[in-house]
Amino acid sequence: MVLCVSSRMTEAQPSVADIGSITELNGLGRVVRDRDYEAELAFSINSYDNVQTAKGRVAITFVDDSKVRLTEHSKLLIDEFIYDANPSNSKMALQFASGTARFISGGLSRINKENISIKTPTATIGIRGTDFTVTVDELGRSLVILLPDEHGLSSGEVIVSSALGQVTLNQPYQATTVSMFEASPSSPVILDITLELIDNMLIVTPPDEQNIEGSEDGTGSSDNILDVDYLEFNELEVDALEEDDLEYTELDINYLDVNFLEDLLDIIEDVDELDKSKSGLTTDTAIKGTAVGFDPNTQVNTFVTDNEVTFLRQVSDTSRINLDKAGSSTVVLEQDGKRTPLSVNGGTSSTITIKQGG
Repeated sequence: MVLCVSSRMTEAQPSVADIGSITELNGLGRVVRDRDYEAELAFSINSYDNVQTAKGRVAITFVDDSKVRLTEHSKLLIDEFIYDANPSNSKMALQFASGTARFISGGLSRINKENISIKTPTATIGIRGTDFTVTVDELGRSLVILLPDEHGLSSGEVIVSSALGQVTLNQPYQATTVSMFEASPSSPVILDITLELIDNMLIVTPPDEQNIEGSEDGTGSSDNILDVDYLEFNELEVDALEEDDLEYTELDINYLDVNFLEDLLDIIEDVDELDKSKSGLTTDTAIKGTAVGFDPNTQVNTFVTDNEVTFLRQVSDTSRINLDKAGSSTVVLEQDGKRTPLSVNGGTSSTITIKQGG
């Protein structure tokens, strides 16, 4: 069986295009197709759908049993989905723009990893049989965390790539961040968290139902008017400002859940910058004017390989230069009036000036 969609559908839910459905829902969400559709349980999902949550959470289960859970303020675009009984012919391409999502592989574990692509504003994620989370903050920065399987072992492998490199996550709770597509992913670190904590942040459940005391059917009504004691009338004592325990409101949503992962993104980036600074002090190539890795002060990415030193700076314009690691050079970057001098091994043999912008 092959299920393939190659063009945007104009009807609300044509069965031939169904690649999955909304299986969990709490709060507000929508599916943008030919128009906006309010998210509801069992709503069919098509290729090219744009699934968005506001103050709510949504879970989508695809026809191969893979699942995506979205937290509040998330956006997921389904670029392409092809499901075939032969896994080598199956394909999935998703774009995750904001929020936090958990991806649970299901049938994806049998699909060639070359046929699976999940993109964020700053990274491309390749997977094989994996359970992982992705967080994208308001700046487009990405945090990827590999989760364990039911036995506590690695659930697979995640390859996080940018324009300047890639890292592989293959241990439980191993994580990396990507600040921008033109920067390399941070070195993988293992987080001291639990799967229960992740599940609590991503779970999609309605509030518990409660019965009003004194009524078996929960209605609180009385069949006999003589049973009513009007001397116990105390409506004036009710504080209308108090929260109703039976009412589930937006105040019950803990938005600090997502902020927790965004805080982790900042922490991992800080640790990575510290490690890069330390590595820059011990490299056998003398580099002055910036730190190895990404230097937030100069906004220069510096990479040292076996034979070359690369300086890359992208603000309003992009400057990139590759230098002989064994040579002695000075590079002056001038962008929009900002002058950044950099040197390799003393910089005495040659001077290169790059001017861009006003």
